[in-house]
Amino acid sequence: MPRSVNAVASRQRRKKILKETRGYFGSRKNVWTVAKNAYEKGLGYAYRDRRTKKRNFRALWITRINAGVRPYGMSYSEFMGKINKKGIELNRKVLADLAMNNPDAFEAVVKAVK
Repeated sequence: MPRSVNAVASRQRRKKILKETRGYFGSRKNVWTVAKNAYEKGLGYAYRDRRTKKRNFRALWITRINAGVRPYGMSYSEFMGKINKKGIELNRKVLADLAMNNPDAFEAVVKAVK
């Protein structure tokens, strides 16, 4: 009995990954084994960094809120403690945006907390 291989499916599988690696440098774009390794590594980085991105943005928002409340004689932790005690339902993303782009509204929030 002759050996049966599914060359069509194998080629399609390879082409799919080589299409994804277009634009990579050197042999990462056209050598199958190198491209496959680069592609899988990239997927791992993407998965990891979707979570890292959330951490980085939260740190940025905290820094911006802290910088925004310092002129009013408060620290970030004081401000967040008071804002939670008052029951103001604004998250860090919104507070940071107010502190950066709308100082008057942020000042109103700080005064409501004080």
